[in-house]
Amino acid sequence: MEYSTHNQHSRHWVHTLLAWSVIVAGIVAAVAIWFAYPKVFENRSYIVNSANIGLKDQIELRFFWPMNPATVNRNITITPTADVTYQWADSNQSLRIVPKDGWKLDQHYSISIARSENIFFVNGVHSAAFFTQPYPKVTSFAPERGAKEVVFDIEDPISVTFDRDIKDFKVRFVVDPPVELADKIDFAEHKVSLIPKGEFVRGQRYTVSVYIRHQQEGEMAFRKLYDTDFETKPLPPPVWDKNFSVRLEQARQSAVAKITTGKYIDINLKAQIMTIFENGKLLDTYMISTGKRGMETPQGSFQVRNKFPRAWSKKYGLFMPYWMAIVPSGDFGIHELPEWPSGYKEGQNHLGTPVSHGCVRLGVGPAARVYAWAEIGTPIITHY
Repeated sequence: MEYSTHNQHSRHWVHTLLAWSVIVAGIVAAVAIWFAYPKVFENRSYIVNSANIGLKDQIELRFFWPMNPATVNRNITITPTADVTYQWADSNQSLRIVPKDGWKLDQHYSISIARSENIFFVNGVHSAAFFTQPYPKVTSFAPERGAKEVVFDIEDPISVTFDRDIKDFKVRFVVDPPVELADKIDFAEHKVSLIPKGEFVRGQRYTVSVYIRHQQEGEMAFRKLYDTDFETKPLPPPVWDKNFSVRLEQARQSAVAKITTGKYIDINLKAQIMTIFENGKLLDTYMISTGKRGMETPQGSFQVRNKFPRAWSKKYGLFMPYWMAIVPSGDFGIHELPEWPSGYKEGQNHLGTPVSHGCVRLGVGPAARVYAWAEIGTPIITHY
């Protein structure tokens, strides 16, 4: 019995000695590794996402070892200053920096941690940088800067193209002298088209400034992207009276029918007046807008080839109400002032000025009357 107890005590001391030997060996090994390979325990980090950071995106710093969060949180600095919160994850190896009000776009930020401590009590200094998403840039603007003799209409609007998607941004256009603009946005093409709701004064120099902000930024965050200028086409030397009512009366008094049998449409390209006749008798006169320089309405004898109450122009992305083709190809026709799919219609102010791409435009009301009056085959004569 004594022998058995003695053996048990001996085994206990052997096991204890072995356990302590393992512990000591582990400590010695750890110390040896510490001195032999100090980089294993180094307090290091890296930034996970550093480019094209969005307004509300989180920034993540990854550490090689679990950290003491308090030592990091009180020693971290972000430049420029930003209001943020710190969220630790992954056993304190991941620090997520969350902006409260959003980062400033098109900005370079730097992160500095003056002192930190990991679970091995190793101190470290950290630095990182990231870049936020840039604002879209203007890649093209029509008319080009410094353009002269500019004439705008719904087929030839101000056209602004950006280098990337603008659906998350608000864009503002400021014209001086002031002119109110209607806009059409093509998000697929990153393009904005603008047409004046009123009228650009002829022979006037205008400047246009483009401002932009992110939709999640405040109203005061607009920043200037682009500046340009152009000059509108001056008025031609007066031949016909500038007052359209007087000019129409002049036409009524002076127009002579070139066809005296049946119906026919007379188009005076110089005066920008349409006159309709029946059996040699003048029925009415209307202000029109024909083709601009370089895209003139052809002169000659034509006829109404086909009619459609609301034609769609695939080429220009416009509706052309009360359409009457005057050539077999359909390249030229008579129609009401065109309109965008949104419902915005070109203003009456272009009537009396050749601004179209070759078609003959009539105002609201006259277009419907001429459409109802003219039949397929009705002759048309265009002349200066």
